[in-house]
Amino acid sequence: MTDWPVDFDGIAETVTLTPDPDDRWNVAALGVRAGDPATARTWGETITRQNFERTGTGVVTFVEDPVLFVEAALTERKAEGRDIDGVAAWVEVSVDERERGTSGGTTWVDWALAPIDGEVVRRSVPVTNRGFNAVVEMTVAASRLGVPVYDAETLRTRLAYFEEVVATCGGEREEQALEKLRDVADW
Repeated sequence: MTDWPVDFDGIAETVTLTPDPDDRWNVAALGVRAGDPATARTWGETITRQNFERTGTGVVTFVEDPVLFVEAALTERKAEGRDIDGVAAWVEVSVDERERGTSGGTTWVDWALAPIDGEVVRRSVPVTNRGFNAVVEMTVAASRLGVPVYDAETLRTRLAYFEEVVATCGGEREEQALEKLRDVADW
C-alpha cells in the first residue's frame, strides 16, 4: 500500500500504537500532518519516540471516540495487540527521523511516516460535534500543563472555556471523556 486509507488535511489528531519491548503496544495520541510525506512530531522522551527510534514502525489509527483519545493522550495505556476498539481506520507506517531540535527546553523529533498497509474499518456519516472537538482541545491544553514554555493560567482559561462547550454541546461519550480528563489532569 502506498496511500493512506483516508483522506485528511492539516493535522489529524490520531491514536497511534507503537510496539513495546514487552510485546505489548503503547497507545498514545499523535498529531499527524498531511503531506507527501505525512509527518509527526514527538515531544520529549515519550514512549512513542523511544519505540519509533527502536523499531521504525507504528500503527496510526483514526478514532471517533473522545474517551479513547483522552486515555491515549493523558494516561499510560497499553494494548495486547495492535487492534483496539473504536478505530474507524488504521494504517501501519514506517517512520524515519527527519530532524530534531529543542524548543522551550524540550527536545522534539520530526518523523516522516510512510504507509505500508491499512484498512477502513467502518465508514460513518460525519457529524460535527463541538463537544468532541472541545475534548480534543482540552486534551491538548491539559497535556501542556507543567510545560515551562506554556502559560499555565492561559491553559486553565482554555480548559474552563472548552469544559462549558462540552457541557453544552457534548453527548454521553464527551461527558465521560470530560470526567476522565478531570481524573487524570489537575487544573
